Amino acid sequence: MDFLNAVVALANYVVVPAMTYGSQLALGALGVTLIYGILRFSNFAHGDTMAFGTMAVVLFTWAFQAMGISIAPLPTALIALPFGIAVTAGMVLGTDRLVYRFYRVQKAKPVILVIVSMGVMFVMNGLVRFIIGVEDQRFSDGARLILSARDFKQMTGLDEGLVIKTSQGLTVLTAVVVVAWLYWFLTHTRSGKSMRAYSDNEDLALLSGINPERVVMITWIIVAALATIAGTLYGLDKSFKPFTYFQLLLPIFAAAIVGGLGSPLGAIAGGFVIAFSEVTVTYAWKKVLVYLLPEGLEPTGLVQLLSTDYKFAVSFVILLIVLLFKPTGLFAGKSV
Repeated sequence: MDFLNAVVALANYVVVPAMTYGSQLALGALGVTLIYGILRFSNFAHGDTMAFGTMAVVLFTWAFQAMGISIAPLPTALIALPFGIAVTAGMVLGTDRLVYRFYRVQKAKPVILVIVSMGVMFVMNGLVRFIIGVEDQRFSDGARLILSARDFKQMTGLDEGLVIKTSQGLTVLTAVVVVAWLYWFLTHTRSGKSMRAYSDNEDLALLSGINPERVVMITWIIVAALATIAGTLYGLDKSFKPFTYFQLLLPIFAAAIVGGLGSPLGAIAGGFVIAFSEVTVTYAWKKVLVYLLPEGLEPTGLVQLLSTDYKFAVSFVILLIVLLFKPTGLFAGKSV
C-alpha cells in the first residue's frame, strides 16, 4: 500500500502538473519553431503574443459571463477562445504588415529581425498592461475538478488522494487535438505542403509558383492560434498576469531549441523535457520518500534540490547544455 501511495503522490505532484505544463510549453514552442523554420528568425515577441491573445480571451470571457452565456461545467473561456484567436491573428498580421514585411523585403539578416521582434515585444507588453492592468486576473469558471482527492480515496482505499483539475484535463486534451490537427494540416493540405516547401528551400519554392506572402499570412495565423490557445490554457490552470508570459519566453525557447529549432516534433518533445525537468528538480520529495523508505530512515527535510522560485534556472541550464553540446537539438533541427 505504501508503494501505491508513493505512486499516487508522485502522479499528483509531478506527473500530472508536468504533463499539463509540458502541453502548454509544447504549444508555445510550436509557434516559435514555425516562425523560425518558415520566416527564419527567433520571435522574441512570442511570449507577449501569448499574453495579448489571453487578454483578448479574458475580455471576451468577462463579456460572456456578464451576459449570462456559459457552457458549464466547462469554462466560458472555451467560447471566447475563437474570438481571441481572431483578434490576435489580426494583431500579428497587422504587425507583420507594418513592421516585419519591410525588413523581409530588404532581405535583412535574421539578427536584425530578432532585434525588431524585441521592440515589438516591449510595445505589446506595454499595450497589454495598459489595457488589462498588471495584477493577477482569474477568469476560470465551471467545474473546478474532474477528480477530487476525497473521491479517489473512497474509490481506492489509499491514504493519498489524486486530484485532477478541469484545467489540467482540458490542457492535455486540447494539446493532443491541436498537435494532431497541425500534423494533418502540414502533411495533407496544399497550404501545409507549401509551408514545408518554403521552409526547406525558399528559392526552389518560389520557382515552383508558391506565393510567399500567402505562406507568411498562414504562418502568422497558425502562430496566433497556437499562442492564444497556449496562453489561455496556462491562464486557466494558473491565472493571467502579463509579466508571467514574458517570463515563459525562456522555457518556451528552451523547449524549441532542446527539441530542435525548426522541428515541430522536436518542439513537442522539448516542451515535455523542460516541464518534467523543472517540476522534478523543484519538487520536495519528502512525501514520496516517507512512503518508500523503511521506518526510521524517513527524511526530516524537504529533499528539494531547488526552490520553485528557481524553476526557470533549470530551463536556462538545460538550454546552455544543449547549445554547447548539441545545438541542433534532439530531433536534428536547424543549428542555433
